[in-house]
Amino acid sequence: MTKTVIKTDQAPQAIGTYSQAVRCAGTIYLSGQIPLLPETMEMVDGDIEMQIRRVFDNLRAVARAAGGDLSDIAKLNVFLTDLGDFPVVNSVMAEYFDEPYPARAAIGVAALPKDAGVEMDAVMEL
Repeated sequence: MTKTVIKTDQAPQAIGTYSQAVRCAGTIYLSGQIPLLPETMEMVDGDIEMQIRRVFDNLRAVARAAGGDLSDIAKLNVFLTDLGDFPVVNSVMAEYFDEPYPARAAIGVAALPKDAGVEMDAVMEL
């Protein structure tokens, strides 16, 4: 199996030993995105809604670099430090995705890198 690394400067650069995404045949595995601004690598200012929007923008940038878009995501994992923010995820996600929606999991976690309130990763099929 051939693995191809996907990289774009339109999304935050990796802050560890990982790639923004990896393509294996027609499947693209998008690494977790937190609400970092790609230009500065600083956390976005604002509430959880602004963080969620930034994460979707980052995922979209990586998806596009791989030759797809958010509509090609088959599975989305959402990690939240406060599961009470899940209704905000649903509200914002409805602006970024159309039906059929991807399969999804929501996981409550104690902490995320850089004290983010949200992180998401995805699997995309082209």
